[in-house]
Amino acid sequence: IMKAFGLIQIGLTLLCTSTISSLQCNHLPLQQRKVVKNSLQLLDKMGNKFPQQCLKEKMSFRFPEQVLKPRQKETVKVAIEEIFQHIFYIFSKNLTLAAWDGTALEQFQNGLYQQIEQLEACVIKKQTHYFRSKEVNRLKLKKYFQKIDCFLKDKQHNLCSWEISRAEMRRCLQLIDKVIRKL
Repeated sequence: IMKAFGLIQIGLTLLCTSTISSLQCNHLPLQQRKVVKNSLQLLDKMGNKFPQQCLKEKMSFRFPEQVLKPRQKETVKVAIEEIFQHIFYIFSKNLTLAAWDGTALEQFQNGLYQQIEQLEACVIKKQTHYFRSKEVNRLKLKKYFQKIDCFLKDKQHNLCSWEISRAEMRRCLQLIDKVIRKL
C-alpha cells in the first residue's frame, strides 16, 4: 500500500508540474512582452546616450526580419529563443571596454537567460516540417549575429563597437516586441 501511495504522490506531482508548465506556456507571450520591455529599459540603464564620436563608425547589420514572420507560432517562438541565445552570448564576453552599469548588465543577462529557459521548456521540438524552416532561420540569425560578433572583434571590443551593438540589440528587441504583440 505504501508503494502505491508513493506512486500516486509522484503521479500527482508530475501532473501538477506539467499543468503549471503548460499554464506558463499559455502566458508566454505576455511574459515575453514584460521581459522584452524590461530588457529594453535595462539596455538604456546600462549606458548613457549614444556617444556622438561613434556615429561615424555606425554600421548596418540588417536583421533578417523574415525569421519573425512565419505562419506557425511555434516557429516564431523558436526564432525568438534563438535570438535571445545570441544576444546572451554577445553580452557575456569581452565587456571590459563597454563601461556600462554592471548591475543593469547582470539583470539584463539574467532576464535573457530565464527567458531562454522558459522558451526551451515551452517550444515543441518534434515536428519535421518545423525543423526545415527552423534550420533556414537559424542560419540567417547565425549570419546576422556573426556580423555583430566580427564587428566587435574587428574593433577590439572598444567602446563605440559596444555602443553600436547595444543600439542594434535595442532594435532587435523592439522587432521581437512587435511580433509578440501579434502572437
